[in-house]
Amino acid sequence: MSGARGEGPEVGAGGAGGRAAPENPGGVLSVELPGLLAQLARSFALLLPVYALGYLGLSFSWVLLALALLAWCRRSRGLKALRLCRALALLEDEERVVRLGVRACDLPAWVHFPDTERAEWLNKTVKHMWPFICQFIEKLFRETIEPAVRGANTHLSTFSFTKVDVGQQPLRINGVKVYTENVDKRQIILDLQISFVGNCEIDLEIKRYFCRAGVKSIQIHGTMRVILEPLIGDMPLVGALSVFFLRKPLLEINWTGLTNLLDVPGLNGLSDTIILDIISNYLVLPNRITVPLVSEVQIAQLRFPVPKGVLRIHFIEAQDLQGKDTYLKGLVKGKSDPYGIIRVGNQIFQSRVIKENLSPKWNEVYEALVYEHPGQELEIELFDEDPDKDDFLGSLMIDLIEVEKERLLDEWFTLDEVPKGKLHLRLEWLTLMPNASNLDKVLTDIKADKDQANDGLSSALLILYLDSARNLPSGKKISSNPNPVVQMSVGHKAQESKIRYKTNEPVWEENFTFFIHNPKRQDLEVEVRDEQHQCSLGNLKVPLSQLLTSEDMTVSQRFQLSNSGPNSTIKMKIALRVLHLEKRERPPDHQHSAQVKRPSVSKEGRKTSIKSHMSGSPGPGGSNTAPSTPVIGGSDKPGMEEKVQPPEAGPQGLHDLGRSSSSLLASPGHISVKEPTPSIASDISLPIATQELRQRLRQLENGTTLGQSPLGQIQLTIRHSSQRNKLIVVVHACRNLIAFSEDGSDPYVRMYLLPDKRRSGRRKTHVSKKTLNPVFDQSFDFSVSLPEVQRRTLDVAVKNSGGFLSKDKGLLGKVLVALASEELAKGWTQWYDLTEDGTRPQAMS
Repeated sequence: MSGARGEGPEVGAGGAGGRAAPENPGGVLSVELPGLLAQLARSFALLLPVYALGYLGLSFSWVLLALALLAWCRRSRGLKALRLCRALALLEDEERVVRLGVRACDLPAWVHFPDTERAEWLNKTVKHMWPFICQFIEKLFRETIEPAVRGANTHLSTFSFTKVDVGQQPLRINGVKVYTENVDKRQIILDLQISFVGNCEIDLEIKRYFCRAGVKSIQIHGTMRVILEPLIGDMPLVGALSVFFLRKPLLEINWTGLTNLLDVPGLNGLSDTIILDIISNYLVLPNRITVPLVSEVQIAQLRFPVPKGVLRIHFIEAQDLQGKDTYLKGLVKGKSDPYGIIRVGNQIFQSRVIKENLSPKWNEVYEALVYEHPGQELEIELFDEDPDKDDFLGSLMIDLIEVEKERLLDEWFTLDEVPKGKLHLRLEWLTLMPNASNLDKVLTDIKADKDQANDGLSSALLILYLDSARNLPSGKKISSNPNPVVQMSVGHKAQESKIRYKTNEPVWEENFTFFIHNPKRQDLEVEVRDEQHQCSLGNLKVPLSQLLTSEDMTVSQRFQLSNSGPNSTIKMKIALRVLHLEKRERPPDHQHSAQVKRPSVSKEGRKTSIKSHMSGSPGPGGSNTAPSTPVIGGSDKPGMEEKVQPPEAGPQGLHDLGRSSSSLLASPGHISVKEPTPSIASDISLPIATQELRQRLRQLENGTTLGQSPLGQIQLTIRHSSQRNKLIVVVHACRNLIAFSEDGSDPYVRMYLLPDKRRSGRRKTHVSKKTLNPVFDQSFDFSVSLPEVQRRTLDVAVKNSGGFLSKDKGLLGKVLVALASEELAKGWTQWYDLTEDGTRPQAMS
């Protein structure tokens, strides 16, 4: 033993090439005393039992028994540790562990690992609680809803619920998904797939008019998101509970009594849509119901959160689409008339239609707010426009989490559910910055100049929280309280709050957002109006440049109203956020691709779903899911009327669904009037009519120099009548218009008083046939007060009518007349130059 120990260091020293020499220069063996003692103790512990057995004269079998006992103890301890490791691994990744332990062919067909889990225990709990939930619902109808309806109008003073029975079939939760990635550590996000098919009976009566109506069954299906935040260190561990639908749920109602008329084909879809709009005002993103569980929670911040970001969608082009049009009963294959429907949550956009093209180029840009990116996707569907039913050309779903990670994606995506076709998109994730350090760069990037103060790509987002008002005047009748409603506008974009009845101290608690092109040159205009008597209760103008110098670009205070009572105030919180695109530095060989999700439902189901969401119907005032952005010039597509701004459905009104306006549909599955969403980019994404007009101007120029008024002029008389309280506009004539065809043009004049672009606010002259110098001499009026009209803009467009099914329809020229003049009461008559978009009108004496 000693010889072997003596040779070890010598071999080690030689093999180390001198590494051991500095440690042991004298060649003396160094010994680690604690290690040596431990080795001796272990050897003694092993030899002691053998020595004891020999000393006591016992059999050697005791040694074997002791070794077997030691081996069993070690094996038992190892198995216990292995079971614990397997359990931990199963908790971390169940699918991987099962697939490693069992071959795929041995797994039964019903075994799968979905993101959404069943929650039968929750359904059993709800079923057990259902009778008590029904008692609560009946109490809510009789003690809350019934008195509110009676107090809303004197004609409803005898309104009552005669029967409230929710039915025996409880609400069912078909699946639960819990998000564990890309979420805040202080919140829990759950998605509940709910389904309610109830044989309920809810009957109501208005005794004064002998009117009875009711509902005998309701079906509702949708995905409800539940957010538990903030998580706290004290009981009940959760600060508040927020509940909302990610998108409008599917709804079907069976009516009884007088409301049986609503089951008539054509009215049933309309009635369901109106009710869905009411639900959207309270429960569809970004609206939500928030229940605080502790008193210290900032309820306003949870109820109206700041968007996570803004998604800018460049809808560029497609290639190799399918040809769906056929001739001679399918014997001859043709092309397609493609257009796209784009959806981000509850915001829907529709592109223009490109006629007879399998590689269309749209070059359109849209901007959408993103409030909840876990679980939200960018959904795109392409269709071929047909007179009867549009054909499906492909779909695409992109996870917004991947877009947020990459910040910028510019790629060709292969379309799903079709054999061929590609779509070119450029997606930009814009971060909301609470300071103005990058504003000048952003304004330069989007080419914001003086002539486009209100239109084009957005440089900032304005978030407005409308709280309440105090000491409002009584309006026209001193003895009665007004029905106040607030109208807010930035440039040509306007939104409206809900109506509060019979009060001069209303509380709204609503949230609104506006996309801002240039905050240095734009103002927020707020007006409180009495909805019953249609008169102003006060107004306010806030320059957005004031927010740029405020702390965090936020102002929260009570503002004094002008043209109102001496103590009339309105309380608002206004925040401005700069939209900044963070361009990340990446290596040259970096490859990225957004995760494209496969559709979870059939194309027919999703087509019906998307188009049903685009159905617009008159509904109650509220707030929108996204701010409206009418481009100057409107959507002057040939043969199409301007968009009717639909009702509001969330904090900032449904006037546009994220810069869009819904098309009015006859039924959820069929588009009866297709109107494209106005694109908001400069140059490449002007309205289609303006693009066509510019192309026509280039053709007319053809190397020559056009005159001062290449599109011609229009003569108008404008004045305000204080006696009638109306704006009077007389359209006299036009001269030197451009010819739309060889026979000339068939011009007529269309007018709006911006920002109102509703159908009821449109004025039109008669059509003059085949002339470039039409004479109209028609008078029109708008009911508006003098102080209000001086904040408005008159939008005048000269259009070519064309014949039935004619392609010669379109814009001949526009002019925007600012009415902020002290001479408006006297009036004036002038010739105005027509331009492509009306942004730089010039008056001629």
